[in-house]
This record gives sequence, structure tokens and C-alpha cells, in this order.
Amino acid sequence: MPGGVNSPVRAFLQVGGVPIFIKRAEGAHLFDEDGNEYIDYVNSWGPSILGHANPKVVEAVRKAALDGFTFGAPTRKENELASLIAAAMPDIKMMRFVNSGTEAAMSAIRVARGYTGREYIVKFNGCYHGHSDGLLIKAGSGVMTASKPGSAGVLKSYTKTTLQADYNNKEQVRELFKKYKEKIAAVIIEPVAANMGLVAPEVGFLEFLRDITYENETVLIFDEVITGFRLGLGGASEYYHISPDLICLGKIIGGGLPMGLYGGKKCIMEQVAPLGDVYQAGTLSGNPIATTAGIATLKQLFEHKEKYQEMEENAVQITDALKTAYPYATVNRVGSLYSIFFTKGPVMDYATANTSDLILFRRYFQYLLGRGIYVAPSQFEINFLSMAHSKEDINQTCHVILESGKEL
Repeated sequence: MPGGVNSPVRAFLQVGGVPIFIKRAEGAHLFDEDGNEYIDYVNSWGPSILGHANPKVVEAVRKAALDGFTFGAPTRKENELASLIAAAMPDIKMMRFVNSGTEAAMSAIRVARGYTGREYIVKFNGCYHGHSDGLLIKAGSGVMTASKPGSAGVLKSYTKTTLQADYNNKEQVRELFKKYKEKIAAVIIEPVAANMGLVAPEVGFLEFLRDITYENETVLIFDEVITGFRLGLGGASEYYHISPDLICLGKIIGGGLPMGLYGGKKCIMEQVAPLGDVYQAGTLSGNPIATTAGIATLKQLFEHKEKYQEMEENAVQITDALKTAYPYATVNRVGSLYSIFFTKGPVMDYATANTSDLILFRRYFQYLLGRGIYVAPSQFEINFLSMAHSKEDINQTCHVILESGKEL
């Protein structure tokens, strides 16, 4: 395996040392192959919102497995999960299940182009929408961690219709629409950027994107692989009261199993085969094991909406500890998501995120890891609270953070 791993950030290139290999997980805790226990703030990059190995999800998956793993044919569970998603996100009138966030974003771009008959798309520097060729331009996250501006092997012809703008920069977006006025099929954005560290949209920025895309008959795509069911049942679109044309969701709708979807306005989604001419398919899409895990997860989120407030309160406690320990750093938080940047603030885009002190972040990460706190192993990834974190977990984490500030 390249680097000994199957996804780059797992290699610990930025933070140094040997990656931890996880043996099992329960609730808010991880247990590695060497017998160490950690309080987990990665949560498989978000989908373990209920905590690891949630008993109801595990039992549902166990029962589903006895009936078979995949059929390549429709099941009732696909419709049940779709109904739950539509109830939480009324902007999704029609949807298609896929197997990952990468597939969801790639397919959303394709259907936007098919619907509009246009070629160009706008993406924002530092936003990650999966590893499809046309979107690997200043894509944040693992690309930033490895100090690569994009990716080798991606042909220029695949990216020549991808236009770039800085996150939170209205003027750049205006200039792109002025220059390519009737050629832009879609604007795709992480409504809360989560792959250059956590960067929140400035007040009015998402509203501006909604207005300018509406005026130019351009499809607005919210990539909610991170924020979907994380900032509340309605995701970022509900959180910020913005209605995009298409929404992409990821592994959280499969309870952590490989899954994603793209969906939105019916007039757009009707362009997808077999109703329309935009082709997209997948043997494992909407498979009965992942849909079962998703149903069991989302039902619990509907039943325990009060837990969202608890997660946010716990996140506030942790970020307050970070601000106390590191008054010279920048701490960003939205809901139960947070990041610390070892740079003077504000961090509002790709360029300001890149001013962070990576050496200090490495020392911070290793200090916490050595004391049983597992945070994202990259300055440019974010941290997630789960509903399984106890007050004891949070207090212990804050204690270690405060001690780290004294030591480092």
C-alpha cells in the first residue's frame, strides 16, 4: 500500500511518528493494536455521530446481513431511507444513492452540466469535493497535507473548465460570472469549509452565491458530505436558511458504511437516467446493508434532536480551553465542528489557513495523542464531537489541552 495506508492523511506525514492502527472502537473511544485507548475526535471524519458501534445500528446491520449483502436490484430500504432524508431536507425532492461523497459530487456536476447545457463550474480554493479529476484543483485536506497544489495524472483538459475563486471572496465570483456569464453550469461549495481546517462562511456569502446563481440560471450545489445531518437534521442548508439546487451527502447517511447521494430539485434530477440523458449507475448503490445502517442512524437522530445542543455545548467547552491554552492561535467552530490554527486570525480562506505553523501543530498533536486524545492528524482537517462523548471525556480532553498549552 502506498505509504502503508489507503488514504493519505492516515500516514501521519504532517504530524510525524507512526500511524496508529485501530483494532476496535466503542462509543467515543478508540482502541489500537498496541492496547492504547483514545478519546476520539475524528469519528471516521464525521459519520460516527452516534458514537462507534452504536448498539441499535450494529443489531440492525447484523440482522440485515443474514438476508444478503447486495442484490443489484431495488429494495424497500432504499425508499425508507430516502423518506427519512427528504423529511429532514425538504430541498431534496428527488435523489440518487451512490457509494461515496466523491461519486456524489462528481455526479452532481455532471447532472448540472446536462441540465444547463453549459461546461464551466466554479469551485473554491481549499474546498474538497472528492478525488474526481475535474475537482482536484487546490482541493484542500490531503492535498494540502502532502504539500501538493493538485495531483499528478490529472490532464489539463479535465480541469480547464473548472474556475477557481477564494472562499468568502464575493468579488472574485462576480468577476468569473462577468467573464463566463452564460457558460457556468454550476457553483459547488462546502457551505462550511472543512478541508483546509474549519472555515465558516462570512455573513452574507452563501446568500450572495444563491442570488448570483439564481440570476445567471446556474446550479448551486452544496457539498454537505461534512455538514449534512451534522449541523442539525437539515444540515447547512437549514442552519444558514439557504436553499441550494442540489445537495451532496456522504457516509453519515450510511451510518458510517460507504454511501452517498446527490439530490435536489426535481426538474434537475429528472435529467438522470433512466428518466433523462445523464448517465450514472452503480451496482452497490443503495445496498441493503448501508441503507439499514443509515435508517438506524437517522431514526435515532430524529428521536434525539436535543443531543445536537449537547454536542455544541461540548464543542464550546473544548474550543474555550483551546483559546485559553493558545491565545496566540485561531480557533474556529461551527456547531459541533472545530479547528485550531496555529496562526494569528482570522482564518477565512485557503491563503490564511496556509499561514499556520505546522511544526507547532505537530507538537500539539503528538502531545495530545500521547495522553489518549486523538484529534485530526493534520492542520487542514477538522474535529468532530459525537453524541457519545461524556462530560468525563470532555473534561479530560480540556485538562490535557490546558496542560499542553503550558508545555508547548
